[in-house]
Amino acid sequence: MNKVEEDLIDRLIDLAFAEDIGDGDHTTLSCIPATAQGKSALKIKEAGILAGIDIAKMVFHRFDPTLQVEVLIPDGTPVKPGDIPMIVSGKVQSLLQTERLMLNILQRMSGIATTTHKYQQQLQGTKTHVLDTRKTTPGMRILEKMAVKIGGGENHRIGLFDMILIKDNHVDFAGGIDKAIHRAKEYCKENHKNIKIEIEVRNFDELQQVLDLGGVDRIMFDNFTPADTKSAVEMVNGRYETESSGGITFDTLRDYAVCGVDFISVGALTHSVKGLDMSFKAM
Repeated sequence: MNKVEEDLIDRLIDLAFAEDIGDGDHTTLSCIPATAQGKSALKIKEAGILAGIDIAKMVFHRFDPTLQVEVLIPDGTPVKPGDIPMIVSGKVQSLLQTERLMLNILQRMSGIATTTHKYQQQLQGTKTHVLDTRKTTPGMRILEKMAVKIGGGENHRIGLFDMILIKDNHVDFAGGIDKAIHRAKEYCKENHKNIKIEIEVRNFDELQQVLDLGGVDRIMFDNFTPADTKSAVEMVNGRYETESSGGITFDTLRDYAVCGVDFISVGALTHSVKGLDMSFKAM
């Protein structure tokens, strides 16, 4: 985790506490003495891939640096019902006030990691990697993309700043593929940006234009059938990275992978994932 990512997560945690606690957790403050000490355990209730333990530690220490966190199972490990990945001890008031935020993050990240692992397992025996997209929960993107990596997938781009992805609307507004690519290359040169350029193509005519022009790093085949994808990969012939996107489901994932694409981007890794069931109970 770099400094920029750490700062983003700190800000997210602060905002989440402000949202949840407001001017005080009056239930806890009224029921539990400030001096009370205790211990709680994270308990897994559903099989999956664990993700978010490192972020959970940040949550606890951000709220109360005196909390003691014992990690028994690290991120990326398959877990099953009954497993206890983490025990936290310290002020009972702190345990109760951090519980929900910590669980929300762990459940969400573990659900994403579990789904990503399932998709990547479907690609075993091929060279293809599953990619996430920008279809993420606002404010939680950095955590959700971390979870994809923990689950065995790859990050496409973090945001609009770390890669140029020329999509259909960019092409249409720019006045064509040639103008869009030329302007992207000139922009990178003028602004000293060393970032990859990817372009989306909708048909074989557009693909041929890109191959004739060059100047990109990756070509995305948008809403191609598996048969057309195979032909498109043969046309590219290893000159550029290739990616399939658009309408691809878990059931059709492997059909695209065997065509030889390098990547398949799947919005479902993050936009509609069910959290992994777990709880945080007093010991």
